[in-house]
Amino acid sequence: MMLRADRMAQLLESPDNPEDPLVIRPLPNLGELRTSGSASVDLRLGCWFQVFRESRFSHLDVYDTTAATPSESQLTKHHYVAFGERFILHPHSFVLAVTLEWIRLPCNVAGYVVGRSSWGRHGLIIATATGVHPGFTGCLTLELTNVGEVPITIKPGTTICQIFLHSVQGGDPKRVDLSRFVGKRKPTIGAIRLDEVARKLADNTL
Repeated sequence: MMLRADRMAQLLESPDNPEDPLVIRPLPNLGELRTSGSASVDLRLGCWFQVFRESRFSHLDVYDTTAATPSESQLTKHHYVAFGERFILHPHSFVLAVTLEWIRLPCNVAGYVVGRSSWGRHGLIIATATGVHPGFTGCLTLELTNVGEVPITIKPGTTICQIFLHSVQGGDPKRVDLSRFVGKRKPTIGAIRLDEVARKLADNTL
């Protein structure tokens, strides 16, 4: 069941379980949430950006187990953009960013993040890992792509996306998200990990 914004405001102000609360910091305007009539909470752009380095490797091959996989620092570099400063996303370029808000989801709440359509109509496509699992804690990594023909200026603190929350039923409430993306304050690319079936199919050994 999707949570309306007024229900989110209620949970943020007075959680059902104080030991397992919904947390969004900085706290959104609860008065506006209660009267918005929406089913989402706006999130803002943070100060960290992760840019991919150019022409350091010929290609990325996650199927070649004999080759050394490039580290995150070899593939990318982080940029800190202070409030009031700007980051320019050029046409057909891609960058990872992060939300300003630090988020914690209770064990019975999950969510998904989408970009704001006002940015999308100007060519800025905002994708994320889409699903935010119960128990997630940290800042959300955002995938920003300028699919337009004009450079776009973005500044930290700008409303950039929105999170929708829904209730989760069943299962062990103690079994929550423990992925490697939990607890991050900077954007991160992570590693592409193939399961055993994928490896066998790629090697034609299944």
